[in-house]
Amino acid sequence: MTEQPARDAIEQDSLVPDEVLPSGSLPNLRYRDLPEPTSWRKMLGPSIMLAGLALGSGEFVLWPYITSKVGFVFFWACMIGVITQFFLNMEIERWTLATGETAITGFCRISRHLAWLMLILNILPWAWPGWATGAGTMLSWLLFGAEQVVNDAGEVEFKAKYVSWLGIAGLWIVGAALTLGPVVYNTVEKIQVFLVGLILLLVVVLGALVIRGDAVTAMVRGITSIGQMPDMTTSGLSMVLLLGALAFAGAGGTTNLGQSNYIRDKGYGMGRYIGRITSPITGQQEATEEIGYHFPQDEQNLTRWRAWWRAANIEHLLSFFVTCVVCLCLMSLITYSLFYDAQGELQEGMGKYGNDLNFIWGQAEVLKSSHGGLVMIGFMIMGIAILLTTELGVLDAVARISADIVKVNYLSGNDRWSQSRLYFCFLWGEILLGTAILLIPNFGKPLFLLKTSAAMNGGVMFIYSILLLYMNKRILRGKLSMGIGRTIMIAWSILFFGFFTTVALAYEVVPTILKMLGLS
Repeated sequence: MTEQPARDAIEQDSLVPDEVLPSGSLPNLRYRDLPEPTSWRKMLGPSIMLAGLALGSGEFVLWPYITSKVGFVFFWACMIGVITQFFLNMEIERWTLATGETAITGFCRISRHLAWLMLILNILPWAWPGWATGAGTMLSWLLFGAEQVVNDAGEVEFKAKYVSWLGIAGLWIVGAALTLGPVVYNTVEKIQVFLVGLILLLVVVLGALVIRGDAVTAMVRGITSIGQMPDMTTSGLSMVLLLGALAFAGAGGTTNLGQSNYIRDKGYGMGRYIGRITSPITGQQEATEEIGYHFPQDEQNLTRWRAWWRAANIEHLLSFFVTCVVCLCLMSLITYSLFYDAQGELQEGMGKYGNDLNFIWGQAEVLKSSHGGLVMIGFMIMGIAILLTTELGVLDAVARISADIVKVNYLSGNDRWSQSRLYFCFLWGEILLGTAILLIPNFGKPLFLLKTSAAMNGGVMFIYSILLLYMNKRILRGKLSMGIGRTIMIAWSILFFGFFTTVALAYEVVPTILKMLGLS
């Protein structure tokens, strides 16, 4: 391994040579000392924002939906999924702490072709506005009630009115909130911290009202039954949905990579030298750096590095991991307690709530009959807040990541196209794309949109787990490189998401495509 230049031979802002940190097709990083560390309490914010992204996908929809179908048979995989995401996210943070660059910029140092690939993988899986549509469905039920009908397939549906239009309204309201805040990161952090705190409070109160002891016992059995799989034939579940649920046992997909952008805007590590994205309407433009910095691995900087790394791990453990585990467990326990009896059998009449988001309406009706209308209204408002919180986080993260990729790789040095301007172009481009999708007949089904997005993101996580392993083990050198324990966890992430992605492709995606082409 090549040693770093001697400390007295390094000048501030001098170029980092390729033998210390390979630059690839991008300009070399520059040397600066690592800033003084801060306490983990002052670092709170980025991981709460990431937890807000997780709330409306896995926590409120996919895992409770699976629970309503098969109980806790597959819940062991949920816990493994969120543990895996903790380590993935910390390896995403590692590169940004060490360089001030996002993890995707690090990927582009491996190969310039990864820039356009990651741009596609960032935009397409998140184009499906299932969160805004889900919020619109719940708002419609709350305002107009639900009409029970039987569709052409013989399935019971609880019709909601104006779902697509309410979903479009949700997209535009979220876009307006992101556009009008002077510093986008500060706006998102304030909104997410408030909403995540409110949602946690509501979930705990609701859980205290409805969760039974036998439900907790059933969950413990499910968590310890590692390897047990649900019966796909009788449950109506699919491997694509299970892959999506695993991806969304946490934030999921490229939004995990958005943690780089969040901690950089918060000023973690070398990110303190990089500017922030500001509103073109209400904010004052800040100078932003496109290429990051690196620090000499001397005793002073390595002492600071260990403090930064320790604080970042504590912040992420408490803000992201604990929040996700608590919400995943409580929301799934609530669903189980409302759908199943003490013997673990589906309660009479609950089978009709098995299609799309009907299971949420089923929970609302049970809550109304057992605890009154106010509790039911509180549950629905909580659900709407959860889904809009996630939509806000998704739109923000995808726009951030896309702007960073384009600016660093294609518009470097172009003063006209700043990261802020690119951010808002991508933001409103996403909103217009989502609006167009919701105007297509029969595309306003929230669970279909969420399942599509989730399954695509599961494959994306398999791809970038491989890139993280190479980048943080082979490109980052010396004391900054991954240790053996973290290396094992990222290798596990590759196997975990790779297995479910392969099975979903082999047994569902490819056969479906062949059938559509008339080849099977």
